[in-house]
Amino acid sequence: MNTSQSSQLSARNAQFIPGGVVSLNRKVEPDLVFVKGKGAYLWDADGNEYLDYHAAFGPYLLGHGELEIENAVKAAIDNNWTLTGSGTTKWEGRAAELVVKNVPSVEMAQFTTTGSEATYLALRLARAHTGCDHIVLMQGGYNGWHDEVACNVMTPLEVVGPRVENGEYPFCPISAGMPSDIAKRVHVINFNDLQSLELMFQKYDVACVMSEPILQNIGVVKPHEGYLEGVRDLCDRYGVVWVMDEVKTGFRHALGGYQSLKGVLPDLCVFGKAIANGYPVGAIGGKAEIMNLFAHADASKRVLIAGTYNAHPVTMAAAIATMEKLEREQDTLYPQLESMGAKVQDGLQALFDEFEIPVSISRQGSAFCVYFMDHLPRDWHDIAENHDMEKDVRYRRALIEKGIYNFPLPTKQGSVSTAHNEADIEQTLQATRDVLEVGI
Repeated sequence: MNTSQSSQLSARNAQFIPGGVVSLNRKVEPDLVFVKGKGAYLWDADGNEYLDYHAAFGPYLLGHGELEIENAVKAAIDNNWTLTGSGTTKWEGRAAELVVKNVPSVEMAQFTTTGSEATYLALRLARAHTGCDHIVLMQGGYNGWHDEVACNVMTPLEVVGPRVENGEYPFCPISAGMPSDIAKRVHVINFNDLQSLELMFQKYDVACVMSEPILQNIGVVKPHEGYLEGVRDLCDRYGVVWVMDEVKTGFRHALGGYQSLKGVLPDLCVFGKAIANGYPVGAIGGKAEIMNLFAHADASKRVLIAGTYNAHPVTMAAAIATMEKLEREQDTLYPQLESMGAKVQDGLQALFDEFEIPVSISRQGSAFCVYFMDHLPRDWHDIAENHDMEKDVRYRRALIEKGIYNFPLPTKQGSVSTAHNEADIEQTLQATRDVLEVGI
């Protein structure tokens, strides 16, 4: 595969951008430079075509350049929807209405430009509401780039240390430049561990527990039966705010978020990615009594939310069009995604079984991950101990050579979109067969 143009563009950009890319989590090998995308496909600077299962870390539920969404954006521009920076707009009102209408726990909503901004604001709201400072996070979860959550994402086993069965892990920052006292009020425990969660609530004045309902930054790590219900019960008993991070799960698995599938409601939840099919928007919503702290009459109790580009007209046009399409077509769209996801999972499992390679494939709807281990993972520590990271990377890179793009880092989620069809799945399975025949 010729990638000389990609290499040249990467080298040129590195002269002007530290690390050569504007979000360093995108820096991987092979160092491809994509120049366009349409439907289920991407093309790089050398004209190579790839079936895309990365979906830009998950936003493209409807595929790249989905016509209805693009037409809504073009119409907004043609109708002179513009950034005024004064007062409210009809588009932010309509978008908020759709979130409130469709997400069961949301009584009021606000918009940001990114998911990280939404999680940052959720921490502020929780602290203002409870008067407490401490927060609890999940080992292996990703809740944004800001100081208190930028930790313990994919920490190597030698750093994680022995499994902690009833307690917390060391705070492991993923960035330099963070205040040295952050670790005093951030407590990291295992996902699916209610015993440790209650211990944190007993030991510290906890404002909130923040977690994805499925850990999708490390593939698809599902909650055990009763776990989410247990989190809800503990938060109620100890007066802790539960912030459900649905940036990845929201709108991808159901119009009402993963919470609507499980029937377990958080106090606050945050969204991003699939809410606008690739346009940059984050959202935060939840109970009115907490959300109204953004507009509290007493300035000493008011939580600041500000941002010039919050609810930008272009992103609102995309979000409205996406949510309206999902609302209108949910009875056919989500079953379609479930069916296509099942075809991927079943086809891959059959191939790995045929070649006698032990894997466990975890899937929720259109999101899937192949784990090179003999059981489905329960948390990050389980993955760090048992998953063959090197084989995972070899497998992903070999597929890229065959024109199938899964992000070439271990345990990263694959995403099916409504633009994928059965022929695409067959192509994927044939490429996988070709890779396994050669050996990984």
